[in-house]
Amino acid sequence: MKIASWNVNSLKVRLDQVLAWLDQAQPDVLGLQETKLTDAKFPVEAFAEAGYEAAFTGQPTYNGVALLSRNPAEDLCLEIPDFSDPHKRVIAGSFDGVRVINLYVVNGKAVGDPKYTWKLEWL
Repeated sequence: MKIASWNVNSLKVRLDQVLAWLDQAQPDVLGLQETKLTDAKFPVEAFAEAGYEAAFTGQPTYNGVALLSRNPAEDLCLEIPDFSDPHKRVIAGSFDGVRVINLYVVNGKAVGDPKYTWKLEWL
């Protein structure tokens, strides 16, 4: 199974590049981070035309993750169980018995920064 990961830093901006890469590389599963799209604006049809199923969770401007795959994900999970986080940073699914966890991990900044503490809590 060929699994790949790509921080696209805006799927809207890089959709054509992602589609071209999918056509060339032919991964079974691709995890995307920083899609920066609401669920309503996720380009499901473009990926379907390329032969990929899309599972995703997003929000405008920041964060957002997706799993693109040849076959639908099983046991899909869109959050860390029992952890309150409004940001869309986690998606996991199983493919032919392989669990794929795609994360956009919090940037911790420097030790002592409040974001560093948040990163440690998140991890």
